[in-house]
Amino acid sequence: MADKLKVTLVKSTIGAIPKQRATVEALGLKKIGKTVELPNNDAVKGMVWHVRHLVKVEEI
Repeated sequence: MADKLKVTLVKSTIGAIPKQRATVEALGLKKIGKTVELPNNDAVKGMVWHVRHLVKVEEI
């Protein structure tokens, strides 16, 4: 299992519901194409799961 996840915003949050917008921002993503490295834990995986249609995830 990897220590970190590389999360990239690939789709706009314009049409997303407010809760999903807040989740994307809480992950540290603001613009399309922005990538952040986050710890691979249950909290982060749960957040990513809720916005899985907006982001791309890689284990590093």
